[in-house]
This record gives sequence, C-alpha cells and structure tokens, in this order.
Amino acid sequence: MNRRFWLGLSIVIITLGCRTIGRWVNIQAEIPPPPSPSATLGQVFTPEPSPTPTIVPPTLTPSPIPPSPTATVLVTPSAQQLAIFEQLWQTVRDEYLYPDYNGADWEAIGAEYRQRVQAGMTDEAFYQAMDEMLAQLNDDHSVFLSPQEVAEEEAEYAGQTSYVGIGVLISAVPERQRATIILTFPNSPAEAAGLQAHDNILRADGQPILDEFGFLRSELLLGEPDTSVELIVQRPGESPRSLTLVRRPIEGALPVPYTALSTPKGKRIGYLLLASLADSTIDDQVEQALRELNRQGDLQGVILDNRQNSGGADTVARGVLSLFTSGRLGYFTNRHQERHWFEVRGKNVAGSATIPLVVLIGPDTVSFGEILAGVLQDQQRATLIGTPTEGNVELLWSYDFADGSRAWIAHDTFIPLNQPQADWEKMGIQPDLFISSNWDEVTLETDPVILAALEYFDQP
Repeated sequence: MNRRFWLGLSIVIITLGCRTIGRWVNIQAEIPPPPSPSATLGQVFTPEPSPTPTIVPPTLTPSPIPPSPTATVLVTPSAQQLAIFEQLWQTVRDEYLYPDYNGADWEAIGAEYRQRVQAGMTDEAFYQAMDEMLAQLNDDHSVFLSPQEVAEEEAEYAGQTSYVGIGVLISAVPERQRATIILTFPNSPAEAAGLQAHDNILRADGQPILDEFGFLRSELLLGEPDTSVELIVQRPGESPRSLTLVRRPIEGALPVPYTALSTPKGKRIGYLLLASLADSTIDDQVEQALRELNRQGDLQGVILDNRQNSGGADTVARGVLSLFTSGRLGYFTNRHQERHWFEVRGKNVAGSATIPLVVLIGPDTVSFGEILAGVLQDQQRATLIGTPTEGNVELLWSYDFADGSRAWIAHDTFIPLNQPQADWEKMGIQPDLFISSNWDEVTLETDPVILAALEYFDQP
C-alpha cells in the first residue's frame, strides 16, 4: 500500500488554495463495499504528484451566459459512492487520531450521511457531502477531495502550478475588505507591474475583491490569456492607485523569495519567505537561496519568515530542517500510542548548520509550518519572534479511492523531543519575543517584526 504524509490545513491563502498532507493509503473500492482498509505504517517517501494547497486554480473563467435550465433528474445511489462512503466512515472509526472523534457522535453522523448517499446524489454533491462529513470532526484539518482537487494537489506538489491570471499568492483580509499579496510569481504580470509582498488589492474591474462573506473572489483575477483586469491596489502607507494588468499563463513552482537585509549595526542578514511546504521544490529553493546569498557576500544571520506558512509535506519540512539541524527531533504518535520518529540528516550549506537563525511566526503559521518553527526552538537552534500560532500539528494520512477521490484524515500528533509534555495542538508555538504586526499594514522595510529580528542579531 502506498502512503503519503502531509500536514496542514486548507488555509485559504490565494488565488489558488492551500491544503496539507500526510501519509497516503490506496483504497481501491470493489463493489459491493469491501471491508475497512487497514493502515499499516510504511517508510515515508517523496510522492511524485501531490495535492493542493489548491495552488492550481481553474484556467477558465465562468461563462457570462448562464446555462439553459435543465429538467430535474432523479439520481439513483451509485454502488461506488456507497462503497467509498463505507470505506471513509470505517477508516475514520478505526484510524482517527482522537478516539472520542473530537466530541462528534460518529455513529450518528454515519447514519445521517449513509441515508443521504442511499437517497441518490450526483458525483459533485457526493464529494461535497463527504467533505462536510469530515468537517464535523471539527479538527480544521481532515478533508475530502474530489478527483479534480486531487489533480490540483498533485500538480502543486510537483511544482507544476498552471493557471491564467496575474501571478500572485494572496490572502483575504475580511476585516479590512481587501486581499493582501503574500508573494508574486517570477516573470508574472504582477511582478512586471511592480506589485510586491504586502501590497493590497481592493477592487478588480470595479468590483470588491472579497464577497459579502469575506471570501476571495478569485474569478476576478483569473481569465483567458491576453485579457486585461483593472485593479485598485494600495501599498501600506500610500494612497490607492489604479493598475491595468494583462493576464498571462502562470506556470512553475511556488517561489521562495529572498533578499539581503542589514541590521542597525551593519550586519548582513539573509531573509527568506516560506509561504508553504506543499511544493516539493521548496527545500531545494531554500538551499539555492542560501548559496546565492552567501555568494553575494558573507551572511551573519538568517531570518526565515514563516508567518504565512500554510504547511505541507513532511518530506519538504525535513529537507528545510536538514539545512539548520540534524538528528531526532521528536515523534508522531497515534490513538494506539505508537511512535514514529521524526528525524533528519543534517546538510551544512554555506554555514547554515551553525549560522544564527531567527524564525518569524504568527497565527497564519500552521501545520508543518508550526512544527518547523517549534522544532528549531526546541533544539535551541533558532529564536522565534512574532505572535503565537494557533496549534494545528496533526499529521494527516491520505486515503485514495477507486474513483480518484482522496481523504486526508488526522492520524497522528507531534511530540517534540525535549518537551514531551508540550501540547502544541492545544497551546500552539510560543515566540521567544512577542512582536505583533498585520501583514497588510506594513512593508518589508517598516514591519516591526522584521525590525525586531534585525535588532536581535546586533545583541551581544
């Protein structure tokens, strides 16, 4: 049985999206439903394709002409849907991390959704219902993906982002009715127009960028190649301005932006932004960034900006961690009290194993983003600056079904090596130095969290 580890949650950070991952188990449904799948533990491997954060948006905008109404169709229950439902429900019953199902009545939930499936559903309604069923576990992590969403996840993990738009990773800020840019893609229309991290999009083609519920209206930014979109954007501290961008195909890996900063006393510090660990190229990009920054001049410290890190795959997290530490870092444990060690083999790149290190964290640091920061703190390898994370360190196991759909189910939680009593899921990761800022209200140059990190490197 193949399996994959992924950690993270579906964080809506984009024009694309973001989920995380854990271990996968292939469940090939037979009809009638087979018995519940067993999930035996295997070696972690680097999956070839992988999932979403849903960093791959659709390539076409909705048609301006609504479809013609169709007659109501009676839908009979599918034997395959019933098989998948039973497998999913039984897998949660037997393998879910929390034996009390996080307070949910899983038997009653199963009875309710079994009845709904038996009444007949379209495939789209079925996938939505299975996702809703897992959402009742209320762990902000477990999720069900349709075959299309699985394909998007696989493309993102493989570093094969592909859509037509302006080339930004953005996050909704409903309290201020805007979307803030986390990063721009290289050679994209956004980059060419001078847009950068922390800039805010207020409107697109005269319409608010967020809907009435505060969700991102990504369809305003997506479209056909060579079509234009007029944006009202605002850089923190400046007045709103209008920009017209022409949509282009956006392809390739999620980038790791980096630059060199100076402390008040003139020390040269490398700054790297980690927005995700869900792209299998991220750890290599971090290594390349460190090499390039050192090639340009000796570094006296590194800042890993982890505040927007939505999590990702354990293989990628291990790769990044291996640049700064080594050995056993903790373990994952499940409802059966089984332990599986989380360890890395160190890789010193231009002094990365010993260079002074600061990791920035905040409430949008989740999943393996939290574990990465917490482990470096637990190993006394890094100082954490920012605000506490919210706590979401469950390891997800992936269960693949015969129709190409997939469930990510919380199966393990993480225990740090030197703080076995710590409950990061409940308490989150606590910074060593508490400094707060809002991403959409600062720039790289004015961000008090980054300024505090630079001052930290000047301390004796």
